[in-house]
Amino acid sequence: MYIGSIDQGTTSTRFMLFDEQGVSVASSQLEHRQRYPKPGWVEHDAVEIWEKTQTVIMNVIRESGIRPDEIAGIGITNQRETIVVWDPATGKPLHHAIVWQDLRGSDFIDSRISNGGIDQLRESTGLPLSPYFSGSKIRWMVDHVEGISHAVTQGKAYIGTIDSWLIWNLTGGVDGGVFVTDVTNASRYLMMDIEKFQWDQGLVEYFGAEVSCLPEIRSSFHDSYGKTTKEGPFKAEIPLCGILGDQQAALFGQACFSRGQGKNTYGTGCFLLVNTGERLSVSRHGLLTTPAYRSGSDAPVYALEGSIAVSGSLVQWMRDSIGLVDSAPEIDRMAESVDDNGGVYFVPAFSGLFAPYWDSSARGTITGLTGYAKAGHLARAVLEATAYQTRDIFDAMEKDSGVPIEELKVDGGMSKSDVLMKFQSDILQVPVIRPVIRETTALGAAYAAGLSVGFWNSLDDLASLWKEDTRWEPDMDEETRKEKLRMWKKAVERSRGWTDA
Repeated sequence: MYIGSIDQGTTSTRFMLFDEQGVSVASSQLEHRQRYPKPGWVEHDAVEIWEKTQTVIMNVIRESGIRPDEIAGIGITNQRETIVVWDPATGKPLHHAIVWQDLRGSDFIDSRISNGGIDQLRESTGLPLSPYFSGSKIRWMVDHVEGISHAVTQGKAYIGTIDSWLIWNLTGGVDGGVFVTDVTNASRYLMMDIEKFQWDQGLVEYFGAEVSCLPEIRSSFHDSYGKTTKEGPFKAEIPLCGILGDQQAALFGQACFSRGQGKNTYGTGCFLLVNTGERLSVSRHGLLTTPAYRSGSDAPVYALEGSIAVSGSLVQWMRDSIGLVDSAPEIDRMAESVDDNGGVYFVPAFSGLFAPYWDSSARGTITGLTGYAKAGHLARAVLEATAYQTRDIFDAMEKDSGVPIEELKVDGGMSKSDVLMKFQSDILQVPVIRPVIRETTALGAAYAAGLSVGFWNSLDDLASLWKEDTRWEPDMDEETRKEKLRMWKKAVERSRGWTDA
């Protein structure tokens, strides 16, 4: 028997099958289009995502030779905050999905911050007021997209993150599709009470929605959401029984089940999470308080999170928009051609700065350019930008949690870069560890589903599957490290307050 995992990310969708050892035995992945209708706006076509999801599922079934009746259960992990509004009677989206990176809700958020500050909802939601979260994206659609406001007030619209959209379609869509989400995704709306795990009526109205239009909030695993249909891509009824937002899934896939254990995922963005146990720790240093996961009716496990908007997407931008390289690995080779960054610092605030600054007025900035700078120095600055941003979050994480982070587990596409991982260890001054199984986001969703159906029996079983692959130890001298961090902070200040609106 096998466990399936649908991993719906910012740039692509994949379906994977895992065996009892947590090893991937089959996989298919397809990219989807990124839409940028205006500066600071990012959209996806939800229908395209659903079509690509069906295709990767059918590819795996066809190419692996594994029968649907050999799949014990299916987990889903997804890009968080990205929001879809659709008509449940027709299954058609009423607008393109607005992506987590999108800033069009900034005006609404700024007006609310001016009347109460950025932290006015932090005690109830664990989050600062920011256009990053789904609430302002929903409000923008209600206020600006023809027909959505009427559909919401009439109860003729479903509003959900990508997990809800896919589960609804997989379980029948217009013919009885199940409309649910889990606590990790629900926590990203700015509408959920982080202790009661219920929609807050006042906050729902605050963002222009109705509770009847939002999905039912369920646990992350040991909870059955429904079954796939025989008319869908699996052509069989298979339990859908695990949901985790992508970063919580990576934390779970890295077996960070104990308080103080943390991971950093280097994907399109960069996300550092540390398990804080059953203790709800409200951040005082610009981090997010979020559910890490919830098992059935058990007490939830919480985490502190620091989010970076632009990480791997900076490399993609250098490739696709600037044309400096033809492929991502070329950035590594160019960076290795020089000894250091040549005094060049790149602050990739394309969508403002996320944790711990939460400054939507910041914009991307390259500083320290001289006639000495070469392409290799710029390439190194591109990689180092992610390490510096991680250090900013790392410092805030230790202050908030009161627990020293003695090592960092890493995953995601950029964790393949030995240059970046070595520099990350140096700038953090802790060991950085990459696991043997690197598909931790998809693996975390598979673990959640597997626990639900008895494929694995306990967290201890899962922890025993985690194996170290590569470890980097810090050896940068203290004086050099302090000077690099000082110049990074100086570069960050240059990027802030760039836009007036």
